[in-house]
Amino acid sequence: MPIFVDHKERREQIITAATQTLSELGFAKFTLRAVGKRLGGSVTLVTHYFPNRDALLDALLERTLSEARAKQDELMAISDPHARLRATIEYFLPLDEETMTIERARVALASHREVEPAVAEHMEQIDPGMRALVRVALAEFIPSDELEETVDLIRLWTAGVVLTAIEHPDVWTRERQLTAMERFMKLMDLPMLAA
Repeated sequence: MPIFVDHKERREQIITAATQTLSELGFAKFTLRAVGKRLGGSVTLVTHYFPNRDALLDALLERTLSEARAKQDELMAISDPHARLRATIEYFLPLDEETMTIERARVALASHREVEPAVAEHMEQIDPGMRALVRVALAEFIPSDELEETVDLIRLWTAGVVLTAIEHPDVWTRERQLTAMERFMKLMDLPMLAA
């Protein structure tokens, strides 16, 4: 009797395994064979759905963009502007293992943007969306002539936290990142939630 396979679910499992593989092994060792092994199967488990590494990479990048768009909608639905600003900044931090995995994979990809056109295209698509999200979250609090500079500083600060947390995950725990975020918001004179 044939085994029923939900093909959409299997594709999602492969993309998740690809993200984890990229996060753990880096781009140089990111192969279809490594992804298949992570899933407990062979390379054919992956090639049945993704004929080559570029196709898998495209799917991984598309999922990242899709999830970012969904998160943007979720954040923009927060009615309290103070809560929205805080949630937006938190969104960019690797506060748990899942987001740490995603960020490690993103950093691995970013280091190859000059040699992989799909990666460069992805990076070109994701940054404007991230900047727009910060811009909208800040708009009620920052004068328009200071808005872009403030967006720059928040993007730089969050990117620095991501890289530092990847380099020193035992030191930069969730609690330490959130404490640093509170201090950063105070130093930037950004509005805080009332206690």
